[in-house]
Amino acid sequence: MSATFAGKSIWITGGAGYLGSAITRALDAEGAKVLCLDLPGRAEALVREHGLQSTVPVTLDVNDAAALPAALDGLVAAHGLPDGVAHLAFASSSGYRLENLPATEFQKTFERALTPTFVLCRHLAEQMKVRAAGSIVLFASMYGVVAPDPRLYAAPLTPNPIDYGASKAAILQLMRYLAVHYGPHGVRFNCLTPGPFPNPAVQSAHPGFVGELAKKTALNRIGRKDEIAGPALFLLSDASSYVTGHSLVVDGGWTAW
Repeated sequence: MSATFAGKSIWITGGAGYLGSAITRALDAEGAKVLCLDLPGRAEALVREHGLQSTVPVTLDVNDAAALPAALDGLVAAHGLPDGVAHLAFASSSGYRLENLPATEFQKTFERALTPTFVLCRHLAEQMKVRAAGSIVLFASMYGVVAPDPRLYAAPLTPNPIDYGASKAAILQLMRYLAVHYGPHGVRFNCLTPGPFPNPAVQSAHPGFVGELAKKTALNRIGRKDEIAGPALFLLSDASSYVTGHSLVVDGGWTAW
């Protein structure tokens, strides 16, 4: 057990998802008290499947900005204020091409992704600053830094949607504002910015597409989900105590050229 996370409380939104589950399992193995926040049944299934010992499954829609403050207060009352938070939950349109994406769908992504992220971060940071400590790690994307190459997306695939990329770019700037504002109070904000980590369904259904993704990276391969855990744990831990306002890119070199 690592002394870094022993006795520490970490919350993970989207903690039962493809990348979130890797972080949840790694933190559990390190002895952290983990709150795995996800949609109904997902966190419970993860805990059962992997026999997690110090992870508490919690059902919560963190994309509901209006209900979020009361829900967060309930979790703090029940489990205490977390030492760290990894916020992986996101929203995106699906199945549209840029030329036919309704404006309402574009706006919905921001309402379901960006605004709740702001609400969550400010609500918890205001409480963290009282004790002068806390680390909040947001998740951006390579598509918040560069645009997708549409040549990779042969039908029936559609390019990564513009609302997703724009919201992830906004997350990066949100993180910087929060880091500067709460830095004097000892609360750190950073981003993890993943590259190509296609989920198993995509890998199985579209091996040719996955091969093209791999060619776009300097390492000539896609990421394995466990490769996101180390960077996440670094930013959540005291090992990164002098790191704030930073985007840690984990993309196999995708954005290096």
